[in-house]
Amino acid sequence: QVQLVESGGDLVQPGGSLRLSCVASGSDFSLLHMGWYHQVPGKQRDWVAIIQIGGTTNYAASVKGRFTISRDNAKKTVYLELNNLKPEDTGIYTCNARFWNESHDYWGQGTQVTVSS
Repeated sequence: QVQLVESGGDLVQPGGSLRLSCVASGSDFSLLHMGWYHQVPGKQRDWVAIIQIGGTTNYAASVKGRFTISRDNAKKTVYLELNNLKPEDTGIYTCNARFWNESHDYWGQGTQVTVSS
């Protein structure tokens, strides 16, 4: 079992920055692929970024060059740095975890990001 708790969401002006954090507990963090997803009400949850256990990262086209995902295995934490934020980045950002050799996904509760002037 893996428990995920996100934090860092806030109200920010367009062009601003935020750093989201997701702390994992309950298992060996170093064996988890970690990701972030974005969802707005009434729409499906979209993948934003992933960082694999070896540190390889990948990003959705809409955030590439603006968002950065990183992980600290000692702190069992994955981060998402959001820069040059746009109103369309508004939504709930949810942390995802999956063991490298399994297909089951673990999800956090999400943290709200609002980009508005």
